Formats: sequence, structure tokens, C-alpha cells
Amino acid sequence: MKVKVGVVQESPVFFDKSKTLDKMEQIIKEQAQVGCQLLVFPESFVPGYPRGFDFGAKVGRRTESGKALYATYHQNSMSLKDSAMKRLVALAKKYHMYLIVGFTERQEANGSLYCSMAYISPTEGILGTHRKIKPTGTERLIWAEADGASLVTFDTNIGKLGGLICWENYMPLARMAMYQKGVEIYIAPTADSREEWTTTMKHIALEGRCYVLGCNQYFTKSMYPEAYQFMVKDEAEAICEGGSIIVSPQGNVIAGPLFGEAGILTAELDLGTIINSKMDFDVNGHYNRNDIFEFEVKNQPDVQKEKNITS
Repeated sequence: MKVKVGVVQESPVFFDKSKTLDKMEQIIKEQAQVGCQLLVFPESFVPGYPRGFDFGAKVGRRTESGKALYATYHQNSMSLKDSAMKRLVALAKKYHMYLIVGFTERQEANGSLYCSMAYISPTEGILGTHRKIKPTGTERLIWAEADGASLVTFDTNIGKLGGLICWENYMPLARMAMYQKGVEIYIAPTADSREEWTTTMKHIALEGRCYVLGCNQYFTKSMYPEAYQFMVKDEAEAICEGGSIIVSPQGNVIAGPLFGEAGILTAELDLGTIINSKMDFDVNGHYNRNDIFEFEVKNQPDVQKEKNITS
């Protein structure tokens, strides 16, 4: 089976959920016209990855202005049942396309924010979400930690989809959780624009014998609203250079890496090559030593329950 996929390296309309969705709709429409079946958006594309923000926090002190900024960020984040998410579900259906969207998720049950990616089917709506199990550094100020229930994959008409967000991809056991479930198209939205990230994406493709779609924003300092320019006054103009990439199960780069500009990478994936590549290495099969190693992920989700919660 062959699948045409797209990786979006763009910028959101920062802290403006509605305008960002308008921009996403235009991108989805354009990619549908060229036959794209799966489209991936970067980490926290809605409402934007807050690079350079400190939210007025230091050890032992939080400012009122910082708390107000957090409230604004919270307000522009999405829940699984709000109108913004319903709009994305409608777009997936309208354009017959699977969408994987990096977003800051407002959890309705407890009010916390999570760095999440939503898996949206054109026929079934929200399949589920992955929530970052370990935010990096000061990301922990704004994003809560998820548990093993968030380490999910989805068996779809275009292959088994799964993946991890940003530096979760440096956690070997988190990667193994994906491999154990037989992931075929591995999604890796990120805010890491270092050249070293390219090496990471190639390694995961080789290790998991899966296609890897690495997706990042292209973002410049001038794209921040005037009210937030002071946060990044000491930064270079290109705050995030991108580096989106598509890699084959043999570790070969199919598209990208794209640096220094906005753009959309597309490629046709031949899922049949996954089996070919596993003849000589299969991390979850003949190259695994179950007689030596044991691996278990706690709190794995009941798939049907997950679908009921998010439908």
C-alpha cells in the first residue's frame, strides 16, 4: 500500500486559536488538492510553542503578570471537545484526510495543560491523543506529565500510526513502547531545530524499521505579537529554523531536512518496504531477546474506552 503524506513546517498565528485554524484550513485544502492522505502539524501549533517565555516564574516566586500570561495561553489552548477541535474533525472529514495536530491541550477534567498531539480520522473523528509524558526543562512550568495511557498507536486504513513529541524521542523505553505496538508511520512533532535532530530521526527509522515524519515550526522573532516582543529581544531573528524531515525504514532521507524557511514536505510512502527492512532487523521480533529482557508499559489504554471518551 502506498500513502501520500505531508509534513507542515509553518508558523501559527501566535496565541490566536481562531486565526491559526483559518491558516490550517487553507493548508489542508491545498494539500487535499494534490492527493495528500495524511498531514502532520508541529508541536503545540495551537496556540504556538511559547519559546522564550518565562511566565514570570523564578524559584520561589511567580509574578501576577506571569500568571495572567499563563491564563491567556490557557484560554487559547484546545480541549478535545471544544469548537476548535470539532472544526478540525470537520476539516478531516471534508477533505478526506487524516490529521495529526500538535496542540496544547486544556484538560477539562482537571484544568491542567498538556503538550499533546491529536490523531483525527476522516471517517471516525478523534481516534485519541498522545500527551507528552515528560516535558523538557521549564516546559514543566506549563505542561503536566501524562502517564502510560498516553503511549498510543492507531491501526488505520493508511497504516499503524504512533509517535512521540520532541525530546520524548530520546527516551529509549518510550520508543520501545511504540515499536512494541508495531508502529509503521512514526510521528515526531518537535520544537528542536538543531541539525542533530536529523540524526535522531534517522536513528529512530533504522531502529524501529518504520517511516518517520519529523515536523517542526518555522518561526521568527517578528512573528510574535508586539505585546510579547520583549520576551525574545535578545534572540536571533530566526527563533526556530525548522528541520522537518521524512525518513524511510532504511534510514534514508526521503524529503528534507528543510531549514530556514516555511514549507510543506510531501512523500509517497510504500508500506510494503517495512516488511522488507525487517528481514535483517526487527526490534520487536526476531532481533528481540525475550528470554533475556522483559518490557511492560503501565496503564496502557483500553482502546474502545479511549474512543468513547474522545468521541
